[in-house]
Amino acid sequence: MLPNAKELLFFHPRSTGAEHVARYPWGVNNESATQFLHPDRNLGMELVRATEAAAIRAVPFIGKGDKNAADGAAVDAMRKFLGTVDFDGVVVIGEGEKDKAPMLFNGEHVGTGVGPSCDIAVDPIDGTSLTAAGRQNAISMIAASDRGSMLDASTVFYMQKLVTGAEGRGVVDINQSIGDNIRELAKKKGKEVGQMVVAVLDRPRHEGLIEEIRAAGAGTRLMLDGDVAGGINAAMYGTRIDICVGTGGSPEGVATACAIRALGGHIQGILAPKVESERTNGLAAGLKFDYVYEADELVNSDNTFFVATGVTDGGLVAGVRRLGPIIRTESIVLRGRSGTIRRVTADHVADKWL
Repeated sequence: MLPNAKELLFFHPRSTGAEHVARYPWGVNNESATQFLHPDRNLGMELVRATEAAAIRAVPFIGKGDKNAADGAAVDAMRKFLGTVDFDGVVVIGEGEKDKAPMLFNGEHVGTGVGPSCDIAVDPIDGTSLTAAGRQNAISMIAASDRGSMLDASTVFYMQKLVTGAEGRGVVDINQSIGDNIRELAKKKGKEVGQMVVAVLDRPRHEGLIEEIRAAGAGTRLMLDGDVAGGINAAMYGTRIDICVGTGGSPEGVATACAIRALGGHIQGILAPKVESERTNGLAAGLKFDYVYEADELVNSDNTFFVATGVTDGGLVAGVRRLGPIIRTESIVLRGRSGTIRRVTADHVADKWL
């Protein structure tokens, strides 16, 4: 039953619809009444518990030099908390195979099995080396989208990526030189080229790219690891990064695409196999090579969720902090359908985590 105009019947979420909790006098129409009777659920606000848990469990390993131990603790915590979330999740892209670390494996089912069916990409720690060394910008992250919408690029470990904000759509192109992309985007944003900042993973393979960026007159922000945060910062309004570019992990590329769909930004990717067996396996899986994947091909749904919690301090989110009897976490929750960006600061009772 829907109210006509002056009252709205609120149902308990687990009721059959015949039992109501209360009636509230409220001027509503049938459309808004339907929204309240069938609230739009933000799955990201439940998934964030899993990234918080993974980040907290990784803390004892920060700066201890053992990235696999840190990743193992984060994986165990994430898997445990994902098991409590009401959804039917399938890990399309897990993390760990390329360096034989512990992992949430591809094809693993997570969640209670009740609720929406989703593809998920997980990285209990994006930046295990950062965590082991005690460096900044390590995060725990999960991306989710409707079942069957996420590109399964798990057979190819690396991807060339280009990420910008909304201004980059129709302006920059991954097949264009980085110098031209910088100049065109600067013009679109109304900035001097010398004010442009480009985030790049600090890797030997990017030496030429870094030289080109600086030759164009732009500055670089060299990332030691974890290009997901770099991509998000490039797409998010009000940050210092204008472009994130270079070759990084394919799992991170697909996860970043979930975030970019929420931010309205621009992302392109080209798969970059390192050995012939990756190309062979990728072709067998239906992947395309020498082909530019656009955002809606990396994730073919606007119903995306991206959740990240800081492990160590970084430009996207702050790291885990112990403050007397509490443990404080900071997370970001992005949702594609509504375009909302939520920042979640949570205080956890430390004794419950010991």
